[in-house]
Amino acid sequence: MDFTLNDRQAGYRDRVRDFMERRVWPAREAYEHELAEGQRWAPVKVMETLKAEARDCGLWNLFMPPTGAQPIDSTYVFEGPSLSNVEYALCAEEMGRIEWASEVFNCSAPDTGNMEVLHRFGTAEQKTRWLGPLMRGEIRSAFLMTEPDVASSDATNIRTRIERDGDEYVINGRKWWSGGVGDPRCRLAIVMGRSSPEAARHRQQAMILIDMTTPGVRIERMLSVFGYDHAPHGFGEVLLENVRVPASSMILGEGKGFEIAQGRLGPGRIHHCMRTIGVAEVALEAMCRRLVARSAFGKTIAEHSVWDQRISRARIDIETSRLLSLKAADMMDRHGAASAALEVALIKVQGPRVALQILDDAIQAHGGAGVSADFDLARAWATVRTLRLADGPDEVHERAIARAELAKYRTL
Repeated sequence: MDFTLNDRQAGYRDRVRDFMERRVWPAREAYEHELAEGQRWAPVKVMETLKAEARDCGLWNLFMPPTGAQPIDSTYVFEGPSLSNVEYALCAEEMGRIEWASEVFNCSAPDTGNMEVLHRFGTAEQKTRWLGPLMRGEIRSAFLMTEPDVASSDATNIRTRIERDGDEYVINGRKWWSGGVGDPRCRLAIVMGRSSPEAARHRQQAMILIDMTTPGVRIERMLSVFGYDHAPHGFGEVLLENVRVPASSMILGEGKGFEIAQGRLGPGRIHHCMRTIGVAEVALEAMCRRLVARSAFGKTIAEHSVWDQRISRARIDIETSRLLSLKAADMMDRHGAASAALEVALIKVQGPRVALQILDDAIQAHGGAGVSADFDLARAWATVRTLRLADGPDEVHERAIARAELAKYRTL
């Protein structure tokens, strides 16, 4: 068992790390200032500058495979270095150190998952219309699955209807926690709904493409997460009322929604977890810097023994979470997503919990400053807390883990 990174793995990680240190970290203050002083739901100019530079450096669409020299339209050739899951996971950790940094490399959710869906399952027409602009960074996208009126942790509960009417599909339903809909560049939504209600339980759902400018699509409100609106990206509640789209907008076919979702969510969960490791590393660094810089009761805070346990636990948890994430990514690379299902469930539970605990300790180390807006710890905590719900709540993954464990003994 060799844990040494090869030249390609270390090379891409180091290139992303170097770009983050040289360009993204120094631009952070300007980004935050522009977002605070300008229109909150408008693209940030600093971001567009960084994106152009990252693309020029070849750090663009890192998760996507190339398709050779054949253009999908008259002007565009797929760009992407075709990183493996392990290679991309290492880069995702570096991007995760700043909440918005993934967009710099055109690697932010939900665009990444949507682009993977289009690449794997889309028709030539769908790729030309939507995948090209997404990969060029010209538009943003959203993924509409969760609904306010049902427990969406069980996707078979979803009630949005997708009904065939001649050469069109008609969509009716209400979605929320629809990431990305607040961005004015959001032109595409992939919607999961019920297309075949009489079919078997996991064959009732479908995924379909909707142009956000289509009549009947209405963003009713933007939602906050612990008071943070996450502009200019944001999460919204969306009403779909008699939305008509061409029949060619269906992805893969009616009843294929779960099949598509499994291909979309496996790698995405690893991406999320590796980004949270980046968050945890930044929080641990902030905590340690604060502990050695402040004194109380005649000695530095770091010298009070209670912090020894918290710091050591943080380092242990980060290292174990990283290894588990990379193990899941390696299994997916070698044997496919199904082989890594258990490991993905393990890290999906472990990763956010570890980051939340380290963030909580870092907030404690900062005292009153930790819960203020002067440091980014409170906002980071709020963001990571959502990951215990996103892409399946902890309880769903814990159920899968427990079933796998119990199965070992039921077969004896």
